[in-house]
Amino acid sequence: MSTLEKLPVTVITGFLGAGKTTLVRHLMQNPQGKRLAIVVNEFGDVGVDGDILKSCAIPDCPAENIMELANGCICCTVADDFIPTIEALMALEPRPDHILIETSGLALPKPLLKAFDWPDIRSKITVDGVIALADAEAVAAGRFAPNVAAVDAQRLADDSINHETPLSEVFEDQISCADIILLTKPDLAGPEGVAKAKAIIAAEAPRSLPVVEVAEGAVDVRVVLGLESAAEDDMDARPSHHDGHHDHEHDDFESIIVELPEQVDPAELVARIERLANELNILRVKGYAAIQGKPMRLLVQAVGARVRHQYDRPWEAGEERRSRLVVIAEHDDIKEAAIRDILVGVAEAAE
Repeated sequence: MSTLEKLPVTVITGFLGAGKTTLVRHLMQNPQGKRLAIVVNEFGDVGVDGDILKSCAIPDCPAENIMELANGCICCTVADDFIPTIEALMALEPRPDHILIETSGLALPKPLLKAFDWPDIRSKITVDGVIALADAEAVAAGRFAPNVAAVDAQRLADDSINHETPLSEVFEDQISCADIILLTKPDLAGPEGVAKAKAIIAAEAPRSLPVVEVAEGAVDVRVVLGLESAAEDDMDARPSHHDGHHDHEHDDFESIIVELPEQVDPAELVARIERLANELNILRVKGYAAIQGKPMRLLVQAVGARVRHQYDRPWEAGEERRSRLVVIAEHDDIKEAAIRDILVGVAEAAE
């Protein structure tokens, strides 16, 4: 790659649990000759996504090419975190051919695009494209609104009524900023759910966008990389609810970290996490758990009441066997005592 050629960067955005890490892992393992570097922006300081990706490192994307920015939105920490990280990746030898940025599920992509105007890097990098992942089942069900039926009825009655919620604004901003939409988990949504999700996306998109169904992150690299959109020069075509704001906050969302002792039964832990979603409106849970008698660490990732878990690697020699879970919800739904009671197995959560 010529030193005068701008380094392409792809921004991967999407709602909580839409499958961003699964996509990045697939691209890492199927780079088609590209040497990749990756920036992972977590919400909460348990580096689940970054750890998953580092465990999948290959020669074309070694572990040193994977950097984490934890406990802070990239677009809110441009000078302190984002620019130094990009510069460090650009200085790697050999130099990466392409950088992937996996944003947190709460990130607004447009403020991040504005960061690429930073004088220190504008002449050196370009936004090749913005990929938005949308969970087909969740979009079809309207889970980004707390009372879907009421909101839908009001929209049908009067299109001028605005009943947005923070979650719907995040979803709409991600769709509006995208160059391509990957509709994930189509098998869970079924044909009718996929069709409904596509209709919702088409209604929200400010322009016609390609929508590709993707299962387990398996998409051809040629479909998502090499778009050459130069998104940093195309901001007006990517409207946002936050246009005109000098900054943005994530005060609508909050996360806590819950530490637990070794667990006896993974199924019991899964049941408690399901209770969090059903009783306390918890959006996302992710982290690790130690299971008694098991030499491997249990990886836990949940979107609402849908919980996935698997043993990902052995506990290392000298590593403390502990369970740490990041719990994310809208600000008013973070009731720390009730969350901890449910996760530790107290019979009835505090109200």
